[in-house]
Amino acid sequence: MAKVGVVLAGCGVYDGSEIHESVITLLALDRADAEIVCMAPNAEQLHVVNHLTGEVAEGESRNILVESARIARGNIKDIATVSAADLDALVIPGGFGAAKNLCDFAVNGPDCQVNPEVSRLVMEVVDAKKPLAAICISPAVIARILGQAGKSPQVTIGNDSGTAEAINAMGAQHVNKAVEEFVVDENLNILTTPAYMLAGSIKEAADGIEATITALMARL
Repeated sequence: MAKVGVVLAGCGVYDGSEIHESVITLLALDRADAEIVCMAPNAEQLHVVNHLTGEVAEGESRNILVESARIARGNIKDIATVSAADLDALVIPGGFGAAKNLCDFAVNGPDCQVNPEVSRLVMEVVDAKKPLAAICISPAVIARILGQAGKSPQVTIGNDSGTAEAINAMGAQHVNKAVEEFVVDENLNILTTPAYMLAGSIKEAADGIEATITALMARL
């Protein structure tokens, strides 16, 4: 049974992992008979957003690992305890948490810094030539990590020109794709799909994510 890691970034589209994307990913992996290893950084979120109003909840703080455990039903690891040797593949769902908690792309754009444990694990997986899938905005995390390592991954976040320019500025090569499509970087074994960067419904997000996970599992 293939063991696939899923990196979560909190719980909720505005300050954590996008819940629909995360659940679709977990369901697709389970249907493919993968053994799922959920993980997240044990650190504080950038901030907490009231998902009813969309406003930052001043004075509140939440832990990324604790919040991610909501999606994982408590079965989750601190990413610092996981290595590429423990996994056959890795998936990173999207949501603003990928750009706020796994890195600070939402604040600093192409000059962002990535959580060191996230960076370490991604580099281990890529160096081991194991497949990695990044969904929605999370290809920006991959672009920064691999761009700093002198690599130039081909990725997609859909067709948003501003985000695409920032991804290219980090050393990656952005490819425009529709919501149901995905990009495969054959050299680096990386798959990316737009999901809610373009999706207007959960079905549209699912179409691209499920196709990406199917392609990921076929590479094992």
